[in-house]
Amino acid sequence: MNYKEVTEYLYSQVPSFEKQGTAGYKEGLETTLKLDEHFKHPHEYFRSIHVAGTNGKGSVSHSIASLLQVFGYRVGLYTSPHLVDFSERIRVNGQPIPQDYVVEFVEKEREFFEPLNPSFFEITTALAFKFFKDMNVDIAVVEVGLGGRLDCTNIINPILSIITNISLDHMQLLGTSVEQIAMEKGGIIKPGIPVIIGETTSETRPIFEALAEEKKAPIYFAEDEDEREIISAEPVPEGGMLYKAKHLADFKGELSGLYQVKNMNTIMAAMHRLMDEDYLCQCYDPDNNRKIQEEMTLALTNVSKITGLMGRWQTVGNNPTIVCDTGHNVAGWEYLSKQLEMVKCNQMHIVFGVVEDKDVYGIMNLLPKNATYYFTKAQTKRAFPETSLKIFADQFGLKGECYATVPEAVAAAIAAAQSNDFIFIGGSTYVVADFLKSRN
Repeated sequence: MNYKEVTEYLYSQVPSFEKQGTAGYKEGLETTLKLDEHFKHPHEYFRSIHVAGTNGKGSVSHSIASLLQVFGYRVGLYTSPHLVDFSERIRVNGQPIPQDYVVEFVEKEREFFEPLNPSFFEITTALAFKFFKDMNVDIAVVEVGLGGRLDCTNIINPILSIITNISLDHMQLLGTSVEQIAMEKGGIIKPGIPVIIGETTSETRPIFEALAEEKKAPIYFAEDEDEREIISAEPVPEGGMLYKAKHLADFKGELSGLYQVKNMNTIMAAMHRLMDEDYLCQCYDPDNNRKIQEEMTLALTNVSKITGLMGRWQTVGNNPTIVCDTGHNVAGWEYLSKQLEMVKCNQMHIVFGVVEDKDVYGIMNLLPKNATYYFTKAQTKRAFPETSLKIFADQFGLKGECYATVPEAVAAAIAAAQSNDFIFIGGSTYVVADFLKSRN
């Protein structure tokens, strides 16, 4: 088998939530533990940081990986989903897992794992942990796939746990209330291991506090006054955000988008905990704040270059300006809608598609009325039909036409736009993925 055949085999033969929705979701750790035993517990050979939450997991995971790399660690990074190629999911110091390694893994191990009927994510997680062990990583930043308590990444014993935030998403699997979802995501809290909570509500905070008390895990809330590092943040014309902080000089973060401000508070809280636990002391002179500043700025102004992150208010074209973003639920769009309101342009064009398990009405209620829409669907069975999107959109006064594929929708938007217009592509991770793939 070659790499293309192997990835097609994984996509087509192995159950996958990303492709099939709930039919491809496999709950529980039984198969994961069997795979882990077969590969001789590779996750025990490296330290790890575990990142869960509804939104912001990817940005936080990539930013922390970037910081750790600049501070001198050999860093594994496991995230999902990928946008262009499967290998994006598993990286060491920013470099994707080699295609030959993926091919060899599947060819050698399929005889063992096929009888177990593992999910796509279970196989991919086993592959990631084995690769990190083989590559002798110092620390791996591991993003939860879905939920937390029963997610197959939850076999690790991290040095730090992070839960970015909680909102209503994947309710058919995780629960119909924020309290239930918080319980599931809070399942990554481990006995005695520090946990950082990025954002809370009056419903979720008591749940995290109770879980942490039960596990005797030190808990830190990044939004609290004594933990909150970021004083203010302003978008800068060339992209990114300029931050004012309590204990650091002003610094620039590469990642744009208003939602990145709360992510940055979470990232700073994580960095402080790692310093407190002596995981960063070997990398710098504690008395040399200038060196800390330089290394932190280098890491946070080059996250995409260092780690390969894509799709977070990413500018992909100029004249007209073209931006894509993977925000895909109501909580994400509460920030994206404000961001779009700030855009100065002649006319706004929005290429928009969602998947079927999202709150379509809730998202559409946040979309700008003064834009031209290009309703479309991504190439996934979970995609919401573009014709149905247009019918719903009419109820919200959103006007536009339907396009069968994302590339067709983008092409139509570009053809209609003037040089001083603005094109946004999003609504779903899969819409952004189809767009980025079409550019390769």
